[in-house]
Amino acid sequence: MTDRLVSALEDHARVVAAIQRTLLPEIQDAARRLVACFRAGGKLLAMGNGGSAADAQHLVAELVGRYRRERRPIPAIALTVDPSITTAVSNDYGFDEVFARQVRAHARAGDVALGISTSGNSENVVRGLRAARELGATTLLLAGATGGRLRELADLALLVPSSETPRIQEAHVTIIHLLCDLVDDAIGGDDPR
Repeated sequence: MTDRLVSALEDHARVVAAIQRTLLPEIQDAARRLVACFRAGGKLLAMGNGGSAADAQHLVAELVGRYRRERRPIPAIALTVDPSITTAVSNDYGFDEVFARQVRAHARAGDVALGISTSGNSENVVRGLRAARELGATTLLLAGATGGRLRELADLALLVPSSETPRIQEAHVTIIHLLCDLVDDAIGGDDPR
């Protein structure tokens, strides 16, 4: 049992080290895009399924609430949290449309839509980012390995160098915290309320 735990922790450390070596420019670019969006009065729309839905909610909670410092609340919506919308859209249009329908309702040019998918192939996230792109929103992706089908729909993709779902999800939380730290620093300096 101990060997299994050590192996998982070593794999996690390897993935984090790879992120440090290869993804820091993309993480900084994503933070700059988010800050520009928020300073211009735009909002973030975040989406994903399962653990990625939880990650979308986590990011939005840190932005609307606070991460590490006092600052104004930042406009962000997790498209995963309203069961009435999710079930109505799924029932009337199919689950593949659950994010696209919400994006069409809320997204405007200058907003940011973030898709989170470990595989990069979630059809409802694909359709959500496609709708966002059609409306002129910036599209960001958090995924693993190659980014799957979502890669082609992302203006900027943060691809965790792993194909193992647990390692990708752990890395997504780390990247979310790094983004929150950079956004907090920028936006908190604009308006400390």
